[in-house]
Amino acid sequence: MMNTRFRSVTLFSATFAIFASFALPLGAQISQQEYASRRTAAVTGLPDGVVLAFGAPAAAVDYIPWYQAPHFNYLTGFNEPDAALVMIVRNGAISGQPILFVRPSDPAREVWEGHRLGVEAAKRTYGFDARPAATLDRVLDSLFAAGAPRTLHVAGDYRPGRALRTIVDQRVEAITARNTGVTAQSMNSRINAGRAVRSAAELDLLRKAISITVDAHREAARAIEPGMNEFEIQALIEYTFRRNGADRPGFGSIVGSGPNSTTLHYKTNDRFIQPGEVIVIDIGAAYRGYVADVTRTYPVNGTFSPAQRDIYSAVRAAQVAAENAARVNGPAAALSQAAQASLAQSLASLGLIESANATYDCSSGSQCTQLSLYYMHGLGHPIGLDVHDQGAATGSGSLVPGSAYTIEPGIYVRSNLLEIIPDTPANRAMIAKIRPAVQKYANIGVRIEDDYLVTANGIEWVSQAPREIAEIEALMREPWTGPSPRDPVKVEWYRSTAPRAP
Repeated sequence: MMNTRFRSVTLFSATFAIFASFALPLGAQISQQEYASRRTAAVTGLPDGVVLAFGAPAAAVDYIPWYQAPHFNYLTGFNEPDAALVMIVRNGAISGQPILFVRPSDPAREVWEGHRLGVEAAKRTYGFDARPAATLDRVLDSLFAAGAPRTLHVAGDYRPGRALRTIVDQRVEAITARNTGVTAQSMNSRINAGRAVRSAAELDLLRKAISITVDAHREAARAIEPGMNEFEIQALIEYTFRRNGADRPGFGSIVGSGPNSTTLHYKTNDRFIQPGEVIVIDIGAAYRGYVADVTRTYPVNGTFSPAQRDIYSAVRAAQVAAENAARVNGPAAALSQAAQASLAQSLASLGLIESANATYDCSSGSQCTQLSLYYMHGLGHPIGLDVHDQGAATGSGSLVPGSAYTIEPGIYVRSNLLEIIPDTPANRAMIAKIRPAVQKYANIGVRIEDDYLVTANGIEWVSQAPREIAEIEALMREPWTGPSPRDPVKVEWYRSTAPRAP
């Protein structure tokens, strides 16, 4: 039986269960029991040693935005800077109480930076032994001196031997240098394995992030008109995020019009939008640390031109092919294969490539697919505490329950494409054939990206912003008279998931 918040449909295939109403559950906060289970799973079977996880350091100055390091967030849920977690592991299990290192209460600093939980409240709230952050090195040294296992298992941004060392690299090196015989190794792969499968609470937090992102797309689509600047649309999007309870943009918002629509990670967002163009909007709200990622492409005039319609239809067909290939527990690679085959057929029919399997001379005698001239990125990626998170996406692994991923095919016809192809006899012949189509579709970039969650009941398409041509054009005809009111149901959901006060 389907959960009452979903209904079964046959939109793409029988495996898809559509999240139709965005009715959001109250109380989806991740419990302390779940965090404890994550820590237990991360150390199960780990060789004896000391686990050290660093939270994100405080910003260099207190007016710069800050957010918690994902690995530390995953293990603790603690959301203040300069924190650390220490656990002793013996016989593949946690020995004794974990120790959480936090900034102590300091009214003089809190005037500037805001309330700190402090050591005693951290003990009560998290059930750890808690110590002041400044004592971390001293406590570690005393643990090793007292006979703690002499392997340091580091969680976070630690990679020994890299040329540009992070703060974590430097701190770990200092610890091992002071304590003879102590060696350090990364345990990130273990944490990544846990992050690859999301719990029910995590999926609900992603649903909220995605819902807010869809709200922002609807606002942007109604507001777009020629003569605006890209940054006006960006400002409206990010205002909508915060107005509806998002922590922040989960990544740099992409609002690319005209030629900027063909730049994959364009973030300058300062061009005036011209009539007759398309605009690619690739955005994602972060909610309680969980990040959505939804892309739509809109016609600036509100109606797709015939050429824009050609490219948009090709991209949408590829997305449908990938959706139809998705199965619970099925191979993620099948999605990418289906999308690439669809795109190749479409580009051949539009004259942008010579045939579905055609290649060209790309470099030093190598052959590359002509498809890659217009589609040069992967089909999608997992989402979670990072916008590019852990787990199966569309290239490897299986879509097990608890997976969360995107499907984002695209076609990008750059105006200078024919000038940057290597000059070889074979390429000159190809260019002569595809030149009319490249000129016809120049400066049209289209990407359509949606978010999907896998449960035992099926695969949910969650990011239900309008995406069919008729739907988009209808949405853009709606008048925009200012930001929409906050939904009281969503506001109550935000309140219900707020971290509980100690």
